[in-house]
Amino acid sequence: MGERTLNLSTLQPAQERVDRKRVGRGPGSGKGKYSGRGNKGQKSRAGSHKMRAGFEGGQMPIHMRIGKLRGATSKDAMPIGPFRTHTQPVNLRDLDRFEAGDEVTPETLVSKRVLKNTRTDVKLLGVGEVTKKLTVRVHAISASAREKIEGAGGTVELLREPKVKKVRHRKAKPAAAEVEPEAEAPEAEPEAEGDAEAEPAEEPEGTEE
Repeated sequence: MGERTLNLSTLQPAQERVDRKRVGRGPGSGKGKYSGRGNKGQKSRAGSHKMRAGFEGGQMPIHMRIGKLRGATSKDAMPIGPFRTHTQPVNLRDLDRFEAGDEVTPETLVSKRVLKNTRTDVKLLGVGEVTKKLTVRVHAISASAREKIEGAGGTVELLREPKVKKVRHRKAKPAAAEVEPEAEAPEAEPEAEGDAEAEPAEEPEGTEE
């Protein structure tokens, strides 16, 4: 059988045509009276399918009913999980398998079988001692680990700069006005005058007859 020639009578669509769903065209169409939405209810109304994700009809949603875990979280979390931020801890005692002058990076830690992979950020902790000069490049490091590495002659470089916390400045309350001691002095003068008036004046002895 030879190849079919292409002409107006043999044209066919590349994909089979699918008719759109025509609703509200009578009971014979199968999508007539209720147009496939059922009878009454919120989902039968217009705009009912534009509800936000997590909306449960007004009842307390699941993300507010369950308890929350503590710890640092990512901004992408909704509202707290599942994208929890965490780091892979590595102690100084794990760096004994490195030679002096080596570079300590997430990749070299995987090659030395300290870590399984580089998917998680690495934080170096200060448990143990280090006596070799190493160049450390990790995502985070504790203060004690940095002090020990630099004390041995090594250097530390962070692959991710630490976030600086914003310091909230509280307004100082106005100090109470101090009472000046001079203001109390005039009040004491009338009391002295009253005492002088209460005492009778003494007459001189020579005037008596």
